[in-house]
Amino acid sequence: MQQTDRGPAAAVPDGLSQREAEVRRRRGEGNVAVSASSRSYARILRTNVFSFYNSILFAIGAALLALGRYNDAFISVGLGLLNAAISAVQEIRAKRKLDRLQLLNRAVVTVVRDGADVPLTPEEVVRGDVLHVRPGDQVVVDGPVLDGGRVEVDESLLTGESEPLVREPGQDLLSGSFSVGGEGYQLARDVGAESHAGRLTAEARRASTDTTPLQSRIEFVVRLVMLLVALMSVTILLQAALEGLPLVRVVQTTAVLSGLVPYGLFFLVAVAYTVGAAKSAGRGALVQRVNAVESVSNIDVVCTDKTGTLTTGRLTLAEVLPVGALEGAAAERLVGSMARSAASPNLTGAALAAALPGQPWQVREEVPFSSSLRWSGLRTDDGVVVLGAPEALAPQLSGPPLTGTVSGRTAQGLRVLVVARAADPGATLRDPAGRARLPALDPVAVVSLADELRPDVTGTLARLTGDGLAVKVVSGDDPRTVAALARRAGLDGGEPVSGADLDALSDPELDRVTARAGVFGRVAPEQKERLVDSLRRQGRYVAMIGDGVNDARALKRAQVGVAMTSGSAVARDVADIVLTEDSLAALLPAQHEGRRIINGISTSMQVFLARVGTQGLVILAVTMLGLGFPYSPAQVGLTLLTVGIPTLFLTAWARPTRPDPHLLATVGRFVVPAAVLTAAGGVAVYALLYTGLIAAVADPRFPDFARAEFEQYTGLSSDDVGFAEAAATLGAQTGLSTFVSFAAFGLILFLKPPNKFFASWTRPDGDRRPAVLVAVLVVAFGGGLFVPWFTDYFGLTDAAEPVFFVVLPALVVWFAVLSAAYRFRLLDRALGLPAPRAAGR
Repeated sequence: MQQTDRGPAAAVPDGLSQREAEVRRRRGEGNVAVSASSRSYARILRTNVFSFYNSILFAIGAALLALGRYNDAFISVGLGLLNAAISAVQEIRAKRKLDRLQLLNRAVVTVVRDGADVPLTPEEVVRGDVLHVRPGDQVVVDGPVLDGGRVEVDESLLTGESEPLVREPGQDLLSGSFSVGGEGYQLARDVGAESHAGRLTAEARRASTDTTPLQSRIEFVVRLVMLLVALMSVTILLQAALEGLPLVRVVQTTAVLSGLVPYGLFFLVAVAYTVGAAKSAGRGALVQRVNAVESVSNIDVVCTDKTGTLTTGRLTLAEVLPVGALEGAAAERLVGSMARSAASPNLTGAALAAALPGQPWQVREEVPFSSSLRWSGLRTDDGVVVLGAPEALAPQLSGPPLTGTVSGRTAQGLRVLVVARAADPGATLRDPAGRARLPALDPVAVVSLADELRPDVTGTLARLTGDGLAVKVVSGDDPRTVAALARRAGLDGGEPVSGADLDALSDPELDRVTARAGVFGRVAPEQKERLVDSLRRQGRYVAMIGDGVNDARALKRAQVGVAMTSGSAVARDVADIVLTEDSLAALLPAQHEGRRIINGISTSMQVFLARVGTQGLVILAVTMLGLGFPYSPAQVGLTLLTVGIPTLFLTAWARPTRPDPHLLATVGRFVVPAAVLTAAGGVAVYALLYTGLIAAVADPRFPDFARAEFEQYTGLSSDDVGFAEAAATLGAQTGLSTFVSFAAFGLILFLKPPNKFFASWTRPDGDRRPAVLVAVLVVAFGGGLFVPWFTDYFGLTDAAEPVFFVVLPALVVWFAVLSAAYRFRLLDRALGLPAPRAAGR
């Protein structure tokens, strides 16, 4: 098929030789990617090993090591390393998965070497290379189009503007853009870090220091606990020095006090984040920073790009409206045939060819589309057919104006074009000087095209807004187009705001605009970042969703950055979460997983802090009463059974309800009565058993078998000085540990009541698993008191009648009093606090 006068053809340059390319690569002029994952293995390990929690554990470990408590020091440091390993492994897995995705999606470019086209990876390009750019190719370096070429590019990943742009010889193609039409050769002038994408990547790759709300609350509580433990330690150790206690007792006391720091809570957070990240990854949301799985549940405003995020980046045919002599089917066939006949099809032509029937024509002359002309045309044996913007064709169109038809569709966010035929069958598309020129035209049809929404966008946005989240669309496109697309997606963004109007606003004025408006168009990358800053100043928790280099700064600035895997590598590198299937719907399971984690850890934090408060108050009270020291380091290990194991299950079974905005107040309302009353009961049990045993051991009628057992427990002879105090301390410690352990199990029933009898703190939620867990733990612990290796390991005596005669009645009284305290809000009444808004009752 002969085709003529399609425009000047690009001369094929020779390019570099392979030898010249190797010399330039050795000189450091290669296209080394800046964005080869900012999350290096070293950075992942450094971030996780030296987190706030682990720094505490390492400091405690060092102190215990200095005191000679090698086993305790090993546990503290080992737990910190285990926390780091759990989190780091998850982030490394996410990095490897993302790297594999990027490798699969890596573009191959065509470079002219020794006068021939050679396919290479982008990293093999060097400065001075000549790249052959065709439709569908990604531009990987910066540089001008060479003579004879003409390339239509999509720069939406760089600017957010979805309208293709035409680059003529001498005009630059920027790395990160895509060729969507035309063909030509590009000189590789700026490569690697010097390219446009490289500079933006370097800007975006700054360290992020955001902590999640839950992490901030836990950090506050841990700092408070450490301060109180430090004050207690100084007081008790000063008393020990005044009383002349031996060094062994001082070291034991220090070990017990250091155990008040909730090590297990740190471990629980690491495990919960990792499990949540793994579950989210299985549903299409790859978590690159493990705390993001919790952070995503706190968002209350979502800022999203349009092109490539809400839309696929493709166009779909919305309508072909005949406005001339041709009927509907004939008009559609003409438009489809024209689209199939273009030498360099673009996005518009591809959409028309895919949707409409037609056959390619034998083309005699062609004027390709350009941004300056805003029309394209073909001349065949049957005449001239033109496709272009309505305002570009309007001066040459016959008949009544199409203004009303065009404006109505433009207001809907549609891209409107007009198809027309030359009134003179012999007309041409160029003047005698060879310049493109429109002949007189008769309109044929008005063609409307729409940005293709991603399939799940409308439903996902409806669920987000229905859940109380504000959604704001921030794009580089025309504000009216963005607003219309937002309406198609089910959003009512109000009057759209242009980026040009934002520059003149002060920060307070901008805050008022961002609080009101929901659609922003013609927004530059730095303006996106400023919008996120504005929302954060208003106390909003912001998620930014984007796919382009132009989104990277805003992604980094938001509390949660979400990137599409099909978008720019820069956006993926800086994002906290990558949607591996480009589906916004994956955010919903991730949000629910985050809420489940928050609720689970919140419940577990109440259990942990109740234990810490109880032990601290017991230590203070018993020490002040001069009744010895209430715990040995071995007995502190019971926390694994009474707190560690239950909280793992409670976190795993938590439900994805909305997080409590007053978490610390709720924790305090639960923990203070629990700690005070449990400590009071524990001190009473300890004091009764201690004083009773002191008197019993001194009584000659004390059974010989019991005396022999205490001699075995204490390692002292009954004739030794201090035997009575040592025996009484051990027996009282056994009673105290038994009471506190059973009370810890009982607290779970207050937090997760199986029925109304236990529902003094909160309502039953129908989940019976916690009650079953409590029953199993009670049986396991109670049975353990009759097993010698269990009691020996935890430094307890065997089960004895005096212990149970004291502990069981005390537990009954404790349960009744604590139930009344919760049911009648005694703490709130004592402090004059208002009724809690989210107590769960």
